[in-house]
Amino acid sequence: MSTPEGLDLDAFARWLDEQAPGLLVGPLEASLITGGKSNLTYAVTDGRRDVIVRRPPLGHVLATAHDMGREHRVIAALADTAVPVPTTYGLCQDDTVVGAPFYVMERVVGTPFARASDLAALGEQRVRTITGRMVDVLADLHAVDPDDVGLGDFGRPDGYLERQVRRWKKQLDASRSRDLPGMDELIARLDASIPAAGEGTIVHGDYRLDNLLVDASPDGGDQVTAVLDWEMSTLGDPLTDVAVLLAYQQLAEEAGAGAGAGLVTDAAQAPGYLSRDEVLARYAQQSGRDVSDIDFHLALAFFKLAVILEGIHFRHSHGQTLGAGFDGIGDLIEPLIQAGLRA
Repeated sequence: MSTPEGLDLDAFARWLDEQAPGLLVGPLEASLITGGKSNLTYAVTDGRRDVIVRRPPLGHVLATAHDMGREHRVIAALADTAVPVPTTYGLCQDDTVVGAPFYVMERVVGTPFARASDLAALGEQRVRTITGRMVDVLADLHAVDPDDVGLGDFGRPDGYLERQVRRWKKQLDASRSRDLPGMDELIARLDASIPAAGEGTIVHGDYRLDNLLVDASPDGGDQVTAVLDWEMSTLGDPLTDVAVLLAYQQLAEEAGAGAGAGLVTDAAQAPGYLSRDEVLARYAQQSGRDVSDIDFHLALAFFKLAVILEGIHFRHSHGQTLGAGFDGIGDLIEPLIQAGLRA
């Protein structure tokens, strides 16, 4: 057996044989798909079938930030809805098996399009189709009644926006090392203009194209085959998902061509990608939801992205990042703050 760091394949195989007999048979091979500070994702195969294993980062001890049970629960709950998610095969809460809790799910065919260059290769019309379907799937998610799928206690919609402002301010305080013009004003204005609590829905928390799988194969029809990375999901205000999607898009557009390496995703730079106005209009049409109050949510989304990037800038300036593309991160933050104030 090939055993990558963080996944004891012998122990995993014994557990899987009990949990899902016959799912994988014989010697197993595994490879790390994604690592870093987010949850670790492994592909495990017996040569005839592949599955995906998700576990927290190595050495991580705050289970509330990387709760495998929570992530498994929402994926399993959405199995019979219009939201495409992988089939789940089992959850292990016993951290003595591989060193941390983990869950196993189907390996779904599809590509997570993070780079504009990869998306642009499909052509403008296909890009337009794919980004339209991205919006439609988000509307489908927000149409799911949490009680109907056993997620009525998955979060607390009341006070959600207040808690979001408070949480991200604490994140900023932990990494703030320089003057950020306009940041204090943005925080004060967010605090002073929190909308009244509206309808609570299941929210993904980090919805964007590269957290979806799209089957761009000749026979795939450019369908969204799975929504992934549910670690920030909860019950909350659905417009926060829409606003984060729009804010990532604006960040990519304002960074300009050639800045992709320093961005989480620059997919919105691809020709054919729906404009921000088109994304918002399509979501309103598909969901039937009033989006006239998007301004606060956009301001909150820009604030959150600015805090995230300031944390990356702080770590980079202290020699704590690896790889290229971080040098210009600090320059992106003030425009985000100003975008938040404009919103």
